[in-house]
Amino acid sequence: MSGPIPWHLLPENASVGPSGQLLIGGCDTLDIAAEFGTPVFVYDEEHLRARCREAVAAFGSHATYATKAFLCRAMARLAYEEGMSLDVATSGELSVALAADVPAERLVFHGNNKSIEELRHGLEVGIGRIVVDSFEELGRLETLHAEGLPVPKVLLRITPGVEAHTHEFISTGQDDSKFGFTVSTGVAAEAVAKASASSAVELVGLHAHIGSQVFRAASFGEAAEVLAAFAMPFELPELVVGGGLGVAYVEGEEAPTISQWSKILLDAVATTGIQATIGIEPGRSIAAQAAVTLYTIGTVKHLPEIRTYVAVDGGMSDNPRPVLYGSGYETFLPRDVTAARPETARVVGKHCESGDLLVREASLPTGYEVGDILATPVTGAYGHSMGSNYNKVLRPPVVFCANGDARLVVRRETNEDLLVTDVG
Repeated sequence: MSGPIPWHLLPENASVGPSGQLLIGGCDTLDIAAEFGTPVFVYDEEHLRARCREAVAAFGSHATYATKAFLCRAMARLAYEEGMSLDVATSGELSVALAADVPAERLVFHGNNKSIEELRHGLEVGIGRIVVDSFEELGRLETLHAEGLPVPKVLLRITPGVEAHTHEFISTGQDDSKFGFTVSTGVAAEAVAKASASSAVELVGLHAHIGSQVFRAASFGEAAEVLAAFAMPFELPELVVGGGLGVAYVEGEEAPTISQWSKILLDAVATTGIQATIGIEPGRSIAAQAAVTLYTIGTVKHLPEIRTYVAVDGGMSDNPRPVLYGSGYETFLPRDVTAARPETARVVGKHCESGDLLVREASLPTGYEVGDILATPVTGAYGHSMGSNYNKVLRPPVVFCANGDARLVVRRETNEDLLVTDVG
């Protein structure tokens, strides 16, 4: 028998209302579902701000928010207001950050295959840093320099050869990776030499990232040591050790805090004696636990001696992680957030796929029924940002909650939105 939802999986400013219902930032989640409909992403705004401040306390403006985790104008503005820089990996992410009035010089341009058009866009607006991922990219920057565009400050992405002990789809630091210049093969040293000799770029540092959803803290220390040892002879002023810190999604999981992670990284680099400014790029650890997703139960199908299916009005279109990575989540009813959860069911979505599941073995309170609001916590990262319109479903809205005020920051899509780019 499962007990109540583990409280540490809920946003930092979650509380229990007078009727036993879940409040986030002082806002009643049942009222939010009634006002904005379901599915809906509900964020604890102060949770987001606190995690940003935690990163900035250790690294200053070299704490860079990884926008791929969750990006909209309100989120970009919030991270910048709290002192973070932002990384972007496409012209689209760049445009959203700029639309939020984040200065271009506080943006870092990532990506393993930036087009010349994307690089031109970055240079034209005065992007702060470009993380160069390949010799082809250096060549594109040479071409743009010949056109008279500004010389950018760049970091080279180095592949340190460190296994991250995470899902293979989100492991990026091993030698067999689509990302970066590999240290062990000598390609990284060749890239440093080429960039240093180029008049088209100003080489200011090196960058590494070993993967995402990493719980083994020692992996970060190992990557930092490899990167620092490689960088030492070049005496570059900046060293960015990436992001990837894991977060707890289900009961029994634990992860280091941003402060603990920061100490591990800084201690590891300090042992090498390198003199460089150290930077990090947290994303998931900023946003994931700040949010819950609210759904409405639409059908309950009991298959005796097999299982029970609980279908909700969202699914793989608003949270593809269970399908992509086999990711686990917890479930609960916001109307009674402290209730024990002795029932087991498979929570599935509304899409035309047997594999459209949100929680394979969900724990639920006795007495759940059609029409109930069901919640999954820790959905603040890689839900909204990886969402799709599969089956032409409408993407959910995003609501920020703080001090009792529920603020719509991304509206729900409409059927008319689906036709905006359809030229017939």
